[in-house]
Amino acid sequence: MILSKKNPKRTKSGKAWYKFSRNPLSVVGLVIVLFVIFSALLAPWVTPYPAHSGKYVNYEEANLSPSAHHLFGTDVFGRDVFTRTIYAFRSSLIMGIVVLMIVVPIGVTLGLLAGYFKETWIDIFIMRITDIFLSVPPLILALAITSVLKPNLTNAMLAVSVMWWPWYTRLVYGMATSLRNEYFVQSAELLGASKFHVLFKEILPNCLSTILTKMTLDMGWVILIGASLSFVGLGEQAPKAALGSMVADGAKYLPEYWWISVFPGLAIMLIVLGFNLLGDGISDLFSMEEA
Repeated sequence: MILSKKNPKRTKSGKAWYKFSRNPLSVVGLVIVLFVIFSALLAPWVTPYPAHSGKYVNYEEANLSPSAHHLFGTDVFGRDVFTRTIYAFRSSLIMGIVVLMIVVPIGVTLGLLAGYFKETWIDIFIMRITDIFLSVPPLILALAITSVLKPNLTNAMLAVSVMWWPWYTRLVYGMATSLRNEYFVQSAELLGASKFHVLFKEILPNCLSTILTKMTLDMGWVILIGASLSFVGLGEQAPKAALGSMVADGAKYLPEYWWISVFPGLAIMLIVLGFNLLGDGISDLFSMEEA
């Protein structure tokens, strides 16, 4: 008796991976994101000098160039730049995850309400406030908020959250406006479904693919905004490692001690690139499933 080997493409997960992996850049993005995540989680074990991530000074090893003992060299305090870069992944990921956990539920809920109750006072009230926030450049708004608060990671996340939710409101508003007239929504209304059911059981599931794609793309941009805030001293504070502040500290000693700021800068670029490529792959995956 010959047993036929099951084709992985026929399973749901296998077909999804097949579609996703057809774009090599998407796989590269996934690898980069996984590398960043696991490096952050395993930082005490994958870094050679974990103590250098916090309060540590050793002027005898200050400003050493990259070598086998210090892959990214050392900074002006003798701390290993590679170790601090890996530990800085933690604050960067916390920034992105927490901000999205705050803004996505708020923005999506407001967008659903405004789109479903289009041309009512709910729509006008929500969207006019959204337009006001969208009229202010995001980074300027974040800088204005953090400048009046105590500079730390928590307030930086709060500032970015305040400026980010309108983008999800505007996105979901457009989709909800078109979906509210679809037959499956009207059928649910005729059957006596509650507004809550229509919004979150009928309309929202049809928006999830677009929302997930935007979340993946936004993860990199939120981290970049967070790095910008720490670059000007309004984010994570010393002696904790933060990519933006590391770039700012090293910029004072360019070009002689270039490695102090170049490697953290490359790390920021790597994170943003990874999430952008992953987001493009997820977008392609959902578009092929809908086709």
